[in-house]
Amino acid sequence: MDQSTIDTILVAMQQVLSALQLKKLKSVLTDTLATQAAQPGENESRELLVAFLNAKELEGCTERTLKYYETTLAHFVNAVDMPLTQVGTETLRSYLMSYQEEHGVGKVTADNIRRILSSFFSWLEDEDYIVKSPARKIRHIKAPVRVKGTISDEDMERLRDGCENVRDLAIIDLLASTGMRVGELVRLDRTSVDLAERECIVLGKGNKERKAYFDARAKLHLEEYLDGRQDNNPALFVGLASSHERLTVGAVENRLRSLGRKLELPRIHPHKFRRTMATNAINRGMPIEQVQKLLGHVKIDTTMEYALVSQSNVKASHRKYLG
Repeated sequence: MDQSTIDTILVAMQQVLSALQLKKLKSVLTDTLATQAAQPGENESRELLVAFLNAKELEGCTERTLKYYETTLAHFVNAVDMPLTQVGTETLRSYLMSYQEEHGVGKVTADNIRRILSSFFSWLEDEDYIVKSPARKIRHIKAPVRVKGTISDEDMERLRDGCENVRDLAIIDLLASTGMRVGELVRLDRTSVDLAERECIVLGKGNKERKAYFDARAKLHLEEYLDGRQDNNPALFVGLASSHERLTVGAVENRLRSLGRKLELPRIHPHKFRRTMATNAINRGMPIEQVQKLLGHVKIDTTMEYALVSQSNVKASHRKYLG
């Protein structure tokens, strides 16, 4: 609506409104249109989303995390269909409840979405796009605490015995002994590994480097694997095809999943090796602060969530200190 439209409305209302009322109507129409013009539309919402993702990339978020952010926030922007400046706390609550019902997701997934929305609106507030984040009043969505499984010693040996090539054997041993993330594993180069010292330089979250240590078995299998390589790819782990491309996260996940299914083992995936390593370390007496450093966790609470203290250790401690 432009100024000529406003004038047309005023002329039409001259017969029913006084001069003072017409003046007030003109003021209201002008102010309302000015406010609407200042509010970001759909295009600006998407521009802000891109700017947020760029900021997160600069902070060191992985490509996988950025994709999750993008998908989650794009769905939200499309669903609410309103300028971000108009989004309130109730809009966010309603969206989260509707998302849970429509997609049948659990409370853990819903809380992940809440965290992403909170991060996005906090960034909008920090960058002065909005006055106050509407996500501030939305608390953590509590979910039932479930004990996540680890890989038993017997199943770990079955996985090793089930490997059909030394590369997969080296991958399993490296994941099991270092507890590194699968994204960190596929980014490793040959030059990142010091076989003599049984250690490697890992590029973790936020592009932070740390040392990871592996055992003698992993060293032997890595040596055997690297000695048999005929390619010049700098990557530590490559595909078995003639192109010898660097392995991707998806390729490692699929390889381990298919191996677990073939052996009829409970759901095998890379992160399970990380949780197993943390649990074994704590159960064998390693201080939690050292486990935290090995895993590359910023907060020790995260390390505690990964580690499952075995019931037998709890029983032994009870007998030692209380029984």
